Amino acid sequence: MDLFWLSCRDPYRSKPFNLNDVALNPMIKLRLKRFGKKREVSYRIVAINSDARRDGRPLEEIGFYNPRTDEIRLDVPAITRRLEQGAQPTKTVRHILEKANLLEKFDIKAKTEAKAEV
Repeated sequence: MDLFWLSCRDPYRSKPFNLNDVALNPMIKLRLKRFGKKREVSYRIVAINSDARRDGRPLEEIGFYNPRTDEIRLDVPAITRRLEQGAQPTKTVRHILEKANLLEKFDIKAKTEAKAEV
């Protein structure tokens, strides 16, 4: 049966949930995962499912970014592998990868650039 009601889990949802609408493989994003003490924040660059929470369990940790000292450490083979698989970097991670000249091989453009061309 393809349809079932989520009324037992979600009382605000009145429509049936269609299993065919669920993406079995959600998009993988390259984004920042926050860690560190209060006011001494630093970030890990991770590959994670797009529907996961910000500090959720990543598929893979592929870099480190410290905005206070502007320190960047990248696992280049892992990043290129994820980009070849179709992972989409967020705006901030895209900027970090552009600084390291990793996006030249891939045809990844910012949304603003794509809108400007149209």
